Amino acid sequence: MTSSPAGTPARPATRRRVATRKRLLGAAYEVFAEEGFGRATVERVCERAGFTRGAFYSNFTSLDELFLAMWEERSAAMLADVGAALDAISVEGVADLRDAVRRLLRAVPLDEAWYRITAEFTSHALRTPALRRVMAAREDAIVAALMPAVVATLARFGRDVPDPAALGQAMVAVHDGTAVQVLMEPRSRTARQRRTDLFCHIVLAYSTPIEG
Repeated sequence: MTSSPAGTPARPATRRRVATRKRLLGAAYEVFAEEGFGRATVERVCERAGFTRGAFYSNFTSLDELFLAMWEERSAAMLADVGAALDAISVEGVADLRDAVRRLLRAVPLDEAWYRITAEFTSHALRTPALRRVMAAREDAIVAALMPAVVATLARFGRDVPDPAALGQAMVAVHDGTAVQVLMEPRSRTARQRRTDLFCHIVLAYSTPIEG
C-alpha cells in the first residue's frame, strides 16, 4: 500500500483520478515554465488545468509535492529511454566508446523549459532542509537505478568501474554543467562536441581496463 507524505493511506488510483493528476501535472509544467516556480500558485495551475482548488488538493498537498511527482514521472521516462539506448548499444555493436557516449546523450535530450523549472526548484529546495533531503535521496536513487546498465555497457568495452556511485555522481555533474552551455548556445556544434568530450573523459577517468 502506498502512503501520502503525511503518512495516511493514499486513495486508490481510479481512471478519473489518474486523468485529473495528468492534467494537473501538464498544466503545472506550463505554468512553471512560463511564470517560474517561485511565482506560480495553486490557483494558476488550477485555472490552466480547468479544475477547482478542491481537485488540486485531493491529489497534492502542495506545489512542492506536485513538482516532485512531475520529477519522478520524468525521471522514470528518462531511465527507460537510457535503458533502451544502452540495450541498443549492446545489440548493434557500436564501434567505440565515443560513439556509445554520443548515442547515450541522444537518449537524454535537453529541454530548456524543464531545465529552468528544475533549476528554480533546486534553489527553493536548498532553502528548505526537508526538501533538500528528499531531492538528494531521489538523485541517489536515479543514479543507483542507472549505474548497473552503464557498468554492464562499459564491461563490453573492456572497462571496469571500481566505484559506480562516484561515476554516477560525476556524470550527473557533467550533464548539469554542460547542459547550461548547450542551452545558452543551442546552435553551437562546439558546445555539443565538448559535452561529448567531457563525458568520455569522465567515463575513462572513473573506469579501468579489464585485465586479460
